[in-house]
Amino acid sequence: MASRPRDPHVEAVAEESRRLRRLQLTVRLVMSIISQGNLPFEEASEMVAATRRVALDLFPGKEQAYDLIYQPRLQRLLVQKYRLH
Repeated sequence: MASRPRDPHVEAVAEESRRLRRLQLTVRLVMSIISQGNLPFEEASEMVAATRRVALDLFPGKEQAYDLIYQPRLQRLLVQKYRLH
């Protein structure tokens, strides 16, 4: 049985969806570890910074999207967990 030719657009959308799911999983895991753990603030902050690096590796040039979507969530978590305000 011969395989059908693949549509490059469909493949690109599928790849972007995989990268997005990976980023969402990463953010959820980091948020869970920070909220449930007893990490020092510095270590939690480094995890947030590492999450940003992962996001930008997955989506180069999308700093603004990350800063609008994920950074506020992670910052709120740090503020709540470490009582920064």
